[in-house]
Amino acid sequence: MKQNKQMTNNAVFKRLRFIEGFNNAKLKSIFEEVDYDANLVDIEAWQKEEEATDFKALSDVELALFLNGLINYKRGKKPGKQPPIETELENNDILKKLKIAYKLNSEDMLKLFKLKGKTLSKNELSAFLRNPDQDQYRVLQDQYLRNFLSGLQLHLKK
Repeated sequence: MKQNKQMTNNAVFKRLRFIEGFNNAKLKSIFEEVDYDANLVDIEAWQKEEEATDFKALSDVELALFLNGLINYKRGKKPGKQPPIETELENNDILKKLKIAYKLNSEDMLKLFKLKGKTLSKNELSAFLRNPDQDQYRVLQDQYLRNFLSGLQLHLKK
């Protein structure tokens, strides 16, 4: 069941665009990494403030496509069939995809959280990365995702 999240898909998209310094043409090419033809009008609309008349909400599928494209861009496209695209994304899924894209191990991830003052144990991090069907699974709250993205930004801007 999908949780009601405050950290919108658009906010994650805009944050990653800013962290990487991607322009709209580069964002389009990230989508092309997964054979998705995002048009520049939509890419611009996804970056607008919600109050703007030309704002467009980024769907879970579109964010999943972008994150999978980022994985392919950062790590290289695996030969063969691409993984299926999620129709629903939770913060935990976003964290897992960022872990893959940036080739982060648990220690790296704990350091990124710590850069923003969030100290997690390995067990807590593991609970965020588990399958939702497992008893130890914990939902990644918005505040943790925001802190992780901020830590990633600090790390990459060094």
